Amino acid sequence: MSIIVTSDTPEIDPAEYRKVFGALPTGVTAITGLTVEGKPMGFVVGTFMSLSLEPPLVTFCVDKGSSTWPTLRSLGRFTANILSTEQLPICRALSRKGDEKFAGVDYEIGENGTPRITGATAWIDCEVLSEVVAGDHYMIVGGVDSMQATEEEALLFRGGKFGDFNLWPAPAPAAQKG
Repeated sequence: MSIIVTSDTPEIDPAEYRKVFGALPTGVTAITGLTVEGKPMGFVVGTFMSLSLEPPLVTFCVDKGSSTWPTLRSLGRFTANILSTEQLPICRALSRKGDEKFAGVDYEIGENGTPRITGATAWIDCEVLSEVVAGDHYMIVGGVDSMQATEEEALLFRGGKFGDFNLWPAPAPAAQKG
């Protein structure tokens, strides 16, 4: 079932839109799968997130012009690999066009038959449940089959730059009045 989402909002300048939303940090997640011939494929999104706890669902968005998503959609399953701060080269490799995106990328095949990238902060094996057409993107909903996390720091993207998350020191306890 596809739902088409449209809007009658006034004209928004795309450059201003990108600038405003560029202020919001996002995680960097590689969505991966295998072709029917067994070749790994994938792309990177900054829109991956948890959608529901009961049942466990995730969502992400992908440009309608993606050449990779139609193949993954037809297979009905994918792995979301939350990339670590050590994996900027993998992010760049999977962000480019072409058939050799996985050259030099270490991975193992998970139980659902999709690539889990070695060294990722976490992997989440999913089945495609639904897709919504929303403007120039598809919004995908996936059902979580299995997942695992490590202690690696997640790669973040904000304002056209990559980085990591720095925790603030815990505040000192408030002095008690006696």
